[in-house]
Amino acid sequence: MLLKKAGFQVIFPNELNNLCCGMAFASKEYKDQGDKKTTELLKSLLKASEGGKYPVLFDMSPCLHRTREFISAQIKDIKIEHSEISKLNIYEPVEFILHFAADRLKFRKLDRTVAVHSTCSSTKMGLKDKLITLAEMCVTNVIIPQSIGCCGWAGDRGFTHPELNASALKDLRSSLPSDCSAGYSTSRTCEIGLSMHSGINYESIIYLVDECTSAKKD
Repeated sequence: MLLKKAGFQVIFPNELNNLCCGMAFASKEYKDQGDKKTTELLKSLLKASEGGKYPVLFDMSPCLHRTREFISAQIKDIKIEHSEISKLNIYEPVEFILHFAADRLKFRKLDRTVAVHSTCSSTKMGLKDKLITLAEMCVTNVIIPQSIGCCGWAGDRGFTHPELNASALKDLRSSLPSDCSAGYSTSRTCEIGLSMHSGINYESIIYLVDECTSAKKD
């Protein structure tokens, strides 16, 4: 809905349900399998974007970080020409919205207090301040709990080792003011753990931007 509102036509790569950034494999020491999936993804994105003609939006920042790292470290080994890969422009939600969509939207700041969480991947990519900036374009009060760093979900380990998540977020609920109505981030798995231990619902920052914007009239 947000992309349509901003005037974008969405192109989905072929075999979307079979594509993966490879992190789920590589993080469990299945490096070859992870690299294979990332290579498949890159080839598909090159085709869908017509060789980099169109920007590519990843809906989760950890997937983008994995893909960028793979391109940087493995570019000489993968079976895709360097010149092709260099044409790909890939972004996570915060980067994409600020770079491409914000000027196409009319923002209405909501009188609301919300929390934001910069994922480990977002922080590594230097996007924490941009996440805060985007949230502040949407609401009057943005909370960044200072005692919270990594959410402890650790990719998908929160599903099998919930104690990691519980320990990392033990102070989250007490760090949020009573009027904090919702939380936003850029990774669904992180948002699951954050929702479980905060008393509020965390979801993608895309939903907040969609709620507080309308299409600009020509």
